[in-house]
Parts: sequence; structure tokens; C-alpha cells
Amino acid sequence: MESKAPILLEVKNLKKHFPIKTGLFRRVTGQVSAVDGVSFFIREGETLGLVGESGCGKTTTGRCILRAHAPTAGEVWFRKDGEMVNILELSTQEMKPLRREMQIIFQDPFSSLNPRMTVMDIVSEPLRIHKLAQGAELKAQVRELLEAVGLKAQHMNRYPYAFSGGQRQRIGIARALALRPRLIVCDEPVSALDVSVQAQTLNLLEDLQKEFGLTYLFIAHDLSVVEHISDRVAVMYLGNIVELAKAEELYVNPLHPYSEALLSAIPRTDPDHISKRLILPGDVPSPANPPSGCKFHPRCRYVEAICQTEAPAWRELCEEHWVACHRAEELNLTGIDYN
Repeated sequence: MESKAPILLEVKNLKKHFPIKTGLFRRVTGQVSAVDGVSFFIREGETLGLVGESGCGKTTTGRCILRAHAPTAGEVWFRKDGEMVNILELSTQEMKPLRREMQIIFQDPFSSLNPRMTVMDIVSEPLRIHKLAQGAELKAQVRELLEAVGLKAQHMNRYPYAFSGGQRQRIGIARALALRPRLIVCDEPVSALDVSVQAQTLNLLEDLQKEFGLTYLFIAHDLSVVEHISDRVAVMYLGNIVELAKAEELYVNPLHPYSEALLSAIPRTDPDHISKRLILPGDVPSPANPPSGCKFHPRCRYVEAICQTEAPAWRELCEEHWVACHRAEELNLTGIDYN
């Protein structure tokens, strides 16, 4: 991927707050800050990994970008015909052509496919909705898509129950590819699969990226999954991105204590390696009642008084390495030693 390729997607201060309704009359008594001011960009042909614990807002971020959720605030800019367009300002009718440019691969291959539809119906549905093909041409395109993801043409008349989890996910990938999109949001596409199948699926996604010139927002909760597929990695905690850097830089030289803890949890294949896993105390705070100051401070082993009262600024400490931590310059955090 060319490092100076044009920006395809830019997210600015994206927020999504869900109301909390209680009582007989369902009055709004609070809000869940699922996404609370997220900003990043993705260049054409690049893969940005978005990682963090379950419930930190990763999936909500992806769905807000696609307008599957209506964001509370912020901007989402997408390059269309050489110009950046804020898709949050577009009407439903204006948004429809852009739907072809942006697709999603869902997390659960067992629930994301309609059990009453054949593979032919599932993969051809986007083409029929957008009226891009019909008849023999439609069938030929479905055959081509299935072969591209490693399935056979004779599978198109079968139903989802006849396939394994890995094969179902390949059907979902074929459906996402049907409209020849430029951006695909991969929402934890391998987390429900066996480890051996995970590797096959990741290799397939990399091959398809090269073949079709795709750009990925790759969402995962496991840093080991995104290690090889991502060009850059953003670490998310409780609705905010706390660190963003090139993949090789973040894994070797993390600047945020949360990134350090996630990296320590990656299993190593070296039998002589002695793991020094960092166990974070307590649980993830509720996004309905987040801590003051730095949201990570109740679980941070390096916490100081300023962390409890003042939110850290989002700043670039070195080239393309951004972090939100008061003590990032002085801490000597441990990354992965590849030697």
C-alpha cells in the first residue's frame, strides 16, 4: 500500500449516544456514550485495524460510518469522484449510490445469512437491489464471486445450513464484494471461527484486497488477529481512541498503558518465552457513567492525580503515532520483542 495514497475515509469527532429510558412512560433518564469523539482517516488500499475490549464502541463506530446507526454528532467524509463528501449530510436518496461503495462483513456467519434464502439469492441480492444484473448475467456474476472466495459454483443452490462457519463467512464476503465496493467494514469477521479457519479467512481477505483494490476498516478485539493484516492500528477504550500508529510501531513501542496490557495478552508460539501478562484491575466502567478525567485511570498502573481530573489531549508524539495519555513521554512501556 502506497503510504501517500489519497484519503478515502475521514472520520471527525464522531459521537453516538444511546438514550436510557426507564419507568412506565419510558422517560429518558440518561445516555450511553457508546462512541464519544472518535477521529481517524483511512487511505485508499489501506487496512486500519480498530481494536479494543468488547463494548468499547468498535462496532458502533463501523455502523455509524455506514449510516446503519444515525450518529449523534461528528462528520464522516468519503472520497467520491475525486472530492470528499460528508455522507452524514446526504439524504437517503443521495446516499443510495454511495451504498455501493461501502459494504460490511458481519461478525456472526450463522446469523448474518437468511436461512430461507439460497446462496444464489443471498449473493445476488445487492445486484438485484441496485439493478446491476439480471438473468444469465446475474448468475454468471454470482458464480464468479463464489469462485473468488474459494467456493464452488454448484454451491449456489444450497442453503446456509449446509455449510460450515468458515464457508458461511465466505458467502458473506462474496455478498459484500458483489457491488465492487471501495471500502469494506470488517466487523470482527473471524472471531466466531476456529483458529485454523481464522488464518484462512485472513489470507483470503488479503488476497481479495490486492485483487479488487479494497480498503478495510478491520474491527477486532484481539491484537494478534490484526497484527499482520493491518497497515495501521487504532486502540479503542470506552468510546475513545487512545492510541493510533503504524502496526509495526505500535506492537514494538506502545505509548498507552492500555495498549501495553493488550499486547501482553497476545499468546506467543515460542516455548521458551516467559509471558509477563499485565492483568488490569477491575472491570470496564459503564459507558453510561464513565470516569472523570482519563477514562482508563481506574485500571491504570501508572495513574497520577492529573489523570483522575483532566482528560488527556490527543496528540502526535512522533511521526504518525498518536496517543491520549498524560504520561506518554515519560513511561517506558513494554511492547513485543521479536528478537
